[in-house]
Amino acid sequence: MTRHPPSAPTESETVSAPADDRASLCGDLLALRDHVCRRAEAILADFGVADPAPPPPIANLAHYLAIRHRDLRDLQRRLMVSGLSSLGRMESRVLPTLDAVIHALSGESGPGSPTPAPSEAAFFAGEARLGAATDALFGRPRAHRRGRIMVTLPGETAEDPAFVRDLVARGMDVARINCAHDDAEAWRAMAANARAAAVATGHDVRILMDIGGPKIRTATVASHDKHRRMAIDDHIVLLATGEAEASKVRPFVAVASLPQVVAALAIGDRVLYDDGRMEAVVEALADGAAILRIRRIVGGGLKLKAEKGLNLPDTALGLSPLTARDEADLDAVIECADIVGYSFVSSADDIDLLEAALARKGATGATLGLVAKIERPEAIGNLPALIARAHGRRPFGIMIARGDLAAEIGFERLAEMQEELLWICEAAAVPAIWATQVLADLIETGVPSRGEMTDAAMAARAECVMLNKGPQVATAVDLLDRLIARMDANVWKKTPILRALRSW
Repeated sequence: MTRHPPSAPTESETVSAPADDRASLCGDLLALRDHVCRRAEAILADFGVADPAPPPPIANLAHYLAIRHRDLRDLQRRLMVSGLSSLGRMESRVLPTLDAVIHALSGESGPGSPTPAPSEAAFFAGEARLGAATDALFGRPRAHRRGRIMVTLPGETAEDPAFVRDLVARGMDVARINCAHDDAEAWRAMAANARAAAVATGHDVRILMDIGGPKIRTATVASHDKHRRMAIDDHIVLLATGEAEASKVRPFVAVASLPQVVAALAIGDRVLYDDGRMEAVVEALADGAAILRIRRIVGGGLKLKAEKGLNLPDTALGLSPLTARDEADLDAVIECADIVGYSFVSSADDIDLLEAALARKGATGATLGLVAKIERPEAIGNLPALIARAHGRRPFGIMIARGDLAAEIGFERLAEMQEELLWICEAAAVPAIWATQVLADLIETGVPSRGEMTDAAMAARAECVMLNKGPQVATAVDLLDRLIARMDANVWKKTPILRALRSW
């Protein structure tokens, strides 16, 4: 027996709504539109936007948040029966979508149009704004694809201009320099090689330099048995300061790179190691130390190593995203880069913090773009306000930093969250970068996994896809260049593009 989802019409039921139902739908949509406009005013006030005519991207973002606070599923099914838009692809055009549907309903049911139908230009204005914002941040796209490819340059490219030129020729649009590694001299050489490659190939190549932020890592470590791997129920002593000295009683000891994080821990807080490959919980606290018990770890266990990332998803750290080292590194960023990557952003005030630092160094205006890395739960909750604060100051985008984000919010929530972040960015005409572990197996081994190919295809809905460094990164650029071009012919954000099928 065929089972239908709740409220789905069966074959014996009508498949087109009668006139009175269409009139009722029209009334409900008019009421929804009124609610969206009123609620958006309060949202804009929360953003600190007092202008009665706010910038269109920020106004549309407020409209999108207002309408998405409502459960629209029943309304969507009623619209489907009438053969109308089910509102499922309205991110960049909330009011134009509502107006178009209201106009269509009122024209069919006869009371006269309560709202004019939007023009084609007005309906697609949000897409145009996003395209312009993407070009402003990342430069001109390749002729055969919309999405950009960003590659993290290894330190060796400071002395290997041919390798950088090859990456650009294969499809690299943005060269990423990670300021957590190497030094200003190496960064200048890497940037110069990227500039020379752009000239040699005739492509527009932008340089993004990622300032490190307060990265929490293991500093020094010690293991009583150097051959032993950490396993479930093992204990780790995490020290705020001092030397890591292990013993039979304390088989694994690590010193945190930032002493204050140990003081911020509470019993029961989770501590994740190496991008979530190990999860421990705080069992006890002593003077300047936390005792952690491992409760989840990858099969076979892990060795305790220095310079591995730590995530503390339950702990309010209160760390400034801009460190003294970052402020010093900004001199080289301003000199060499087109875009500054800003780590550990949590609130709208963090945008002001960076802008003040740039202003002190004379980097005002729109010559330097800004990408805020979304890697903490606070950044997710504050993202709309963060976008509103950044709007209009300089070209702006966000990076969905899926490694840290997965460790912070949980791996099972990452898939839905990366979708929601794409929707918010589209509503606000903000370019998004899909980052972390894209084609990771291919980059390391030369052979992609099936799952990561699907992930890379999904990534094509973002404005830019980031590849990390690795021995086969050039091969990965080649593949991603072709894949993004093919996906551009099949889908735009959430909208399938119905090209003619050739396989049947």
